Amino acid sequence: MYVNLEYYKIFYYVGKYKSITIAAEELSISQPAVSQAVKQLEKALGSALFVRTSKGVHLTSEGEVLYSYIKRGYETILLGEKKFQELQELEAGEIRIGASDMTLQFYLLSFLEVFHEKYPKIKISVTNGPTPETLSYIKEGKIDFGVVSSPLLETQDLKIQKVREIEDVFVAGSRFKHLQGKKLSYKELEKLPIICLEGNTSTRGYVDKFLKENDVILYPEFEFAISDMLVQFALKNLGVAGVVKDFAQKYIDSGELFQLKFEKEIPKRDFCIVTDEKLPISSAATKLLQYLV
Repeated sequence: MYVNLEYYKIFYYVGKYKSITIAAEELSISQPAVSQAVKQLEKALGSALFVRTSKGVHLTSEGEVLYSYIKRGYETILLGEKKFQELQELEAGEIRIGASDMTLQFYLLSFLEVFHEKYPKIKISVTNGPTPETLSYIKEGKIDFGVVSSPLLETQDLKIQKVREIEDVFVAGSRFKHLQGKKLSYKELEKLPIICLEGNTSTRGYVDKFLKENDVILYPEFEFAISDMLVQFALKNLGVAGVVKDFAQKYIDSGELFQLKFEKEIPKRDFCIVTDEKLPISSAATKLLQYLV
């Protein structure tokens, strides 16, 4: 049986207000149009749905049963429309982001603070992980976008936008003051106690690749999963730390650490916003991206 769904909508309003007149006003259509729709629905279903009286209409027993189901269905649709509108107006919703400790701390956090202040009802979840994992999550649709550090392999369907430069440096404390101000060769690092990230990180891989191209291989005395520990060990004079400069900047500014100078710098790289152009993202995520890029 095919029944025009518009008839059920009109039936809902007539049943709700028990009045063809009020239903017509709510729907902004004429009373004859409402009466005709009810008649067509009754004809299609083969049963009377309303009893007409001088005071309006009331549901028949069959009409009561039908109305109980139509009411649930139609009001669920109205609730869905309301929730959808809230998402569009950023009164509700969720943003799922993939980021590393570094990109979160030195890029994303300040933007999230401003965004959350303006849109406090938007839930923001951040999945912390290395770059390959973040890229995988983007492709699988588990996150809306990722904030990662380059270099990145150009991946089909992924849009990569550079948003901020970063610099890999080596820093040291007072124990190594004799190196301050000198122009060093990277080969000299092989003779120093080195503190660096674990080998499975993109930062370590990038620096190792550069050093290998310059005929330098490091055998670190200390390796850590997070960059903050590199700086803390350097402050304790336990070695020379290879680190993204942002982590050490305040200690360089205070004079507690200094940056080693070399004949040439490690090429700068970037923080990047990565999205999958094949997959739609939420209105809230789209709005946040406008802040970031």
